[in-house]
Amino acid sequence: MNDKQEAKIKKPEVLAVIMARGGSVGLPGKSLKPLLGKPVLAYTFDHVRESKLITRTVVSSDDPAILELSRKKGFETIERPPELATSAAATDPVLRHAVRAKYPQGNLPAAVVMLYGNVPIRQHQMIDRCIEMFQATGADSVQTIAPVGKFHPYWMFDRDEAGHIQKHIPNNIYRRQDLPPLYSPTGAVYVMKTDVLMAAEGSSDPHAFLGIDRRGLLVDPEDSVDIDTAKDLFVAEALLRTMQEKG
Repeated sequence: MNDKQEAKIKKPEVLAVIMARGGSVGLPGKSLKPLLGKPVLAYTFDHVRESKLITRTVVSSDDPAILELSRKKGFETIERPPELATSAAATDPVLRHAVRAKYPQGNLPAAVVMLYGNVPIRQHQMIDRCIEMFQATGADSVQTIAPVGKFHPYWMFDRDEAGHIQKHIPNNIYRRQDLPPLYSPTGAVYVMKTDVLMAAEGSSDPHAFLGIDRRGLLVDPEDSVDIDTAKDLFVAEALLRTMQEKG
């Protein structure tokens, strides 16, 4: 198959929704914080542009400055209603709001990619690798996960008021190599079937929008950084500088 024939094959529509709420408890205005000469949010713009599988992108925000920046950078925007922009608001209603706003006549995309605007590092084509796994497996959703490392629950303690501690999960493991494999979500990339997302409305399960068949793309902990505190911002800067030096 030549390049012209490949170009004629219509890709499944994949909508990326960049989540960039204006407020933040840990670090107010984190998506617009300067990081090596550009706003944190601009790195997610770069990640989307690097993707070969995302077919449409929209930025969902309640912040006029974020919406203005997004439009200047050539992205579609959605003004998020106040009830979906609180610290207690769940993510899936925001995604459904974006889908309905951009596809009012139906003909919904095959998949939705959720990307947080406070994640300036997503290494090694992370977005497209998630989409590829999603498409190859037929899963309801795929998300990035990483080993928990030294924060494994086998090494966690309960503590009483007198300061006494005891293992939260009784065990005799003292070597990291002997810990059973366990992973935590990185928050860098989520891909899900649009029909599963839409059908989850009203569910008592807060993760119903990820479906039943949930898969995890295993990545290294340092492959992404989500910025929630000032410390995270410093870590991201250090990693980005290291990446630039390696070139």
